[in-house]
Amino acid sequence: MIDWLAFITVAAVALLSSVIVVGFYALGLRLLGPGENTTTPARRTGAVACFAVCGLAVLYGIYLIVPALH
Repeated sequence: MIDWLAFITVAAVALLSSVIVVGFYALGLRLLGPGENTTTPARRTGAVACFAVCGLAVLYGIYLIVPALH
């Protein structure tokens, strides 16, 4: 028998986490994109921080998937 509540929970968490990671990536690209004062250190630091959050989320996902890492 399928546990539908667990299935819906996994689907919702996967959707929410993917939206968050894509949002941080898009924000990082927006901070590096063309516009006024694109070379300011604050914008570059913010973009690097957004990309770091995305990278850490991907690494954590790999950690959860690969059983040899536990």
